[in-house]
Amino acid sequence: MSKYLIKRVLFMIPLLLGITIICFFVMRLAPGSPTDLQTQMNPKASAEMKERLMSLYELDKPIHVQYGSWLKKLGRGDLGTSFSSDHRKVADKIMERLPITIVINFLSLIIIIAIAVPIGVLSAVHQNSLFDKVTAVLVFIGFAVPTFWLALLMMIFFGIHLGWLPISGLRSLNYEYLSAWGQLVDLAKHLILPVFISAFGGLAGLSRYMRANMLEVIRQDYILTARAKGLSERQVIYKHALRNALLPAITILGLSIPGLIGGSVIFETIFAIPGMGQLFYMSVMARDYPTVMGILLIGAILTLLGNLIADLSYALADPRIRISS
Repeated sequence: MSKYLIKRVLFMIPLLLGITIICFFVMRLAPGSPTDLQTQMNPKASAEMKERLMSLYELDKPIHVQYGSWLKKLGRGDLGTSFSSDHRKVADKIMERLPITIVINFLSLIIIIAIAVPIGVLSAVHQNSLFDKVTAVLVFIGFAVPTFWLALLMMIFFGIHLGWLPISGLRSLNYEYLSAWGQLVDLAKHLILPVFISAFGGLAGLSRYMRANMLEVIRQDYILTARAKGLSERQVIYKHALRNALLPAITILGLSIPGLIGGSVIFETIFAIPGMGQLFYMSVMARDYPTVMGILLIGAILTLLGNLIADLSYALADPRIRISS
């Protein structure tokens, strides 16, 4: 296992390098330039000023030279300086927003696993029952409802009509004057809607995967053998069938890790949450190349780690699987 892990980590290095090359070159194909926002809307900006900005950002150099410069900085642990008006370090901007995005998506992932897995198992065990039919309808609704539309409905109902939950930001205006418990409750209220919206789509998908996997597993011969030996239905389902049905679900969960960044763009923008998704959207609109590359780099690392975690989780879920070098 250790040799396999070392090989996989070493293989991730050239793969990560290839991803950054593709992202760097494709990003330059987008129309517009970082200097446009600073010069086109400024009547005092001259052509000379634009050339100076191009030189300052090293945009006047060939693209392979720009990539080489970015890669050298990355080797020193420097993601560069943002092209935005604050001119802050990209690493500082990312680290400022990364924790809240991780917290929201981690909570939503826990909710997805805690709810979707039991629903999928029960739907498979009680196939064609009322419970199975009701959950199927709810799941199809979950697939069909656009996330942004549902978020707006939740904001209107719980935030405006009922006034139970805040609809934007992470803190209330009087947050600093609240007690420690009051601050925790205030933060929890602000997170309820974003976490629910983040988990809604994944909840529908994973429950269907679990149902399909369980239906396939419980029809296998070894399940009939376990029942013939006199094992209780609970032991057959949760000890023998569930572990084998979890393998495809582990793959889905592993591949969903990159969604910690990409999937946050919608709900962080709607709820005005200062997280990575909102930063990514703003950076793309501003053509802030260093910040976009920094966020894409994190997304690439999460993708590779997600695949690695999924492969390693196979061995934990099923002892029959032995990963060799």
